[in-house]
Amino acid sequence: MAVTLKDVATRAGVSTSAVSRAFTEGASVSPKTRAKVERAANELGYSPNALASSLTTGRTKLIGLVSNNFHNPLFLEVFDRFTRGLQDRGLRPLLVNLSDETDPLNSVSMMRQYSVDGAIIASSTLPPSFAEAYRAAGIPVVHSFGRYTTAPQVHVVGIDNVACGRMAGEALISRGYKRVAFLGGPENATSTQDRALGFLGVLHEHPEIAVSVSYASAYSFDAGRVEMIKRLMEDPAEAYFCGDDVLSVGALSAVQEAGLSVPGDIGIIGLNDMEMAAWQNIDLTTIRQPIAEIIGASIDLVVATVEDPARHPETRLFPCRVVERGTLRPIQ
Repeated sequence: MAVTLKDVATRAGVSTSAVSRAFTEGASVSPKTRAKVERAANELGYSPNALASSLTTGRTKLIGLVSNNFHNPLFLEVFDRFTRGLQDRGLRPLLVNLSDETDPLNSVSMMRQYSVDGAIIASSTLPPSFAEAYRAAGIPVVHSFGRYTTAPQVHVVGIDNVACGRMAGEALISRGYKRVAFLGGPENATSTQDRALGFLGVLHEHPEIAVSVSYASAYSFDAGRVEMIKRLMEDPAEAYFCGDDVLSVGALSAVQEAGLSVPGDIGIIGLNDMEMAAWQNIDLTTIRQPIAEIIGASIDLVVATVEDPARHPETRLFPCRVVERGTLRPIQ
């Protein structure tokens, strides 16, 4: 039979309420009593019931982790870091797969059903209004990889995608390319829009360079490959900013299958610096997004907001940098 709280109280020689307080964070109990309870619990192999504890504390320690881009290999690292980071803080992640869903109401309803303490929206494609719906429902929320704004309505942690677009454009300009292109993700994604804005903005200052724009249907290998095949059937550019590493890998596959070389015939630069970007057979020049720092800050911020739901929304941005590998020709 399962060991009960009463069994621990009997072994420790204290009341059941003392045992309950010993396992309740912030509850008043003397160090001597706590030590006796912990010793008795270890001897009996007792672990407190998390669900029962939530009835006492009003906290479930559940944090909703919501995303809509499970097809992107980058998110394997994202989910790994988020789940481990939350668990290290004594919290439990509740993973929600939105798939193609863009209406927040269903996931907000789920968060309420499970009485989550807070939520993290991990997406670079969802609009700010998605996370704002969580705040309106009274759920402490952080939008990781969200759209930068100087006046956020919810907490946002991520990068300046416009600045990253400029960075990619400057990388191609410095290498002397005269025909360049932006191959982005879904046109309605906020990250795509901002990366294109920065890229086209810096190229606008160089009218001698021809620029074209196209969009893939998703941030995925297949979508990047399909879109690059289309570009190769027309008049391809000399170099592409693919707006995302997984798009870049798909584009690289299409270029190589066409019998062309990278960077000899076509240059490619991505964004994210996911693990496979450094693989020898890919060797992708890319813009590094500091994933670990973004996730750490997101967890810190959601914990702080659970403690203080009235905390004023803030934006935390992390700088990016170009990682030089083998898919662009050398700087001239």
